[in-house]
Amino acid sequence: MDKAYDIVVIGGGPGGYVAAIRAAQLGLSVMVVEKEALGGVCLNWGCIPSKNLIQQAEEFHTLTAMEKLGVKVDRSGLDYSKVQENSRAAAKTLSNGVGGLLRKNGVRVIKGTGRLAGVGKVAVTGADGAVTKVDAKNVIIATGSRPIEAEGFEFDETRVLSSTGILAMSTLPKSMVILGGGAIGCEFAFIMNAFGVEVSLVEMAEHLLPTEDHECTDLLAKSFVARGINVLTSARAKSLAKGANTVTVVLETPQGGKIIETDRALAVFGRKPNTENIGLETVGVKADSRGFIVVGDYNQTSVKGVFAIGDVTAAPMLAHVASREGEHAVEFIAGHPPRTKNVNAEDVPSTIYCEPQVAGFGLREDEARAKGIAIKKSVFPYRGIGKAVAMGRVEGLVKLIADPQTGAILGGHVVGLNATEIIHEMLLAKSSELLAEDLTQMIHAHPTLSEGVMEAAKGIIGKPIHM
Repeated sequence: MDKAYDIVVIGGGPGGYVAAIRAAQLGLSVMVVEKEALGGVCLNWGCIPSKNLIQQAEEFHTLTAMEKLGVKVDRSGLDYSKVQENSRAAAKTLSNGVGGLLRKNGVRVIKGTGRLAGVGKVAVTGADGAVTKVDAKNVIIATGSRPIEAEGFEFDETRVLSSTGILAMSTLPKSMVILGGGAIGCEFAFIMNAFGVEVSLVEMAEHLLPTEDHECTDLLAKSFVARGINVLTSARAKSLAKGANTVTVVLETPQGGKIIETDRALAVFGRKPNTENIGLETVGVKADSRGFIVVGDYNQTSVKGVFAIGDVTAAPMLAHVASREGEHAVEFIAGHPPRTKNVNAEDVPSTIYCEPQVAGFGLREDEARAKGIAIKKSVFPYRGIGKAVAMGRVEGLVKLIADPQTGAILGGHVVGLNATEIIHEMLLAKSSELLAEDLTQMIHAHPTLSEGVMEAAKGIIGKPIHM
């Protein structure tokens, strides 16, 4: 290479490409090393294609509402391969868009697999096996994560699918068991059920989405059951056997053993960081026992000039976390340190895009009770929101958690239509150190779903109007 770059970013996902663009804006010379398509797993085999499938599933599901109006609907012509093609087209469009943004900002992109090759050195191995050495004043590791493959539940992407495999699936099975009731499991339970697949959703914890507010997730579980999804919580998958045309899963449940025979299984047991074979040991970058890179302020690793962002760290595995961490790191490198040294997990919104949607941030009620933290909560149901009633979408609630003495916002949780959009008003209030009473003073347009936030805030100060 003809020069030493200020920053070389290994990985072109939502952390890596955002870091590169921000660095270029700050006048730094930047190179991105990416072995596959720009945009990473999120854009190509995660967030974007799955949300496209969800949109199409919602549209297909609304045919039921049309039938209630007397419209005759013939579903026999559904071609799921077209659905899948639409999701791939959306991913390709955005991946190409990322490439355009990088070019616009003067970021050089090199195709290949990057690894640390010494202090200030990155080795890039191309598809042909040729190795190129790049000099880098700083390196940002943004290599992302991959699905966990549990023993006995190995992926063959035919009968036993990973989250990548189900996105590549072009035909619908008649039945499917989903092992794991987290975000990915719940989203695909909704998608498959909406398209007519018989779905069993298995979660070993007591609640679906165990890291979300349990009042919200209990409502989600009831909704799933009403839609015909077989929800099994407190259930552990013990074994899996593949037949010629079926998959048999043995479960351990509070009621005893249970056997599910189905066409396909989706195994979503979580994700693990891609930190093997990237040269961490070459320069002495520390990682924990699970493979996550240890980082300090501004996502600095144990080695000066080497940073790590996104799923390779122990931060929440969310695209928006990776992007913000990338911005933090490059702003520090450029001598413009951001206001905070690290992303505050309490201010990170979680969003799950099944129907009804689930979103939240900050303190949960069950956490507060377990830790003995005094709280005041206010729950406002969607059935009290005029627009929700008008739309016939009254399944949901808005929940606000506050300090009982000061009214300071400690957490917010929503389940229902557009929950992933509504959550941000409460989060903005918290991050701006506003009180629940401040939310009540802002005039909310009527009719809007956001009125539910205002009403929940009124409940905190003891002045509810529509409840």
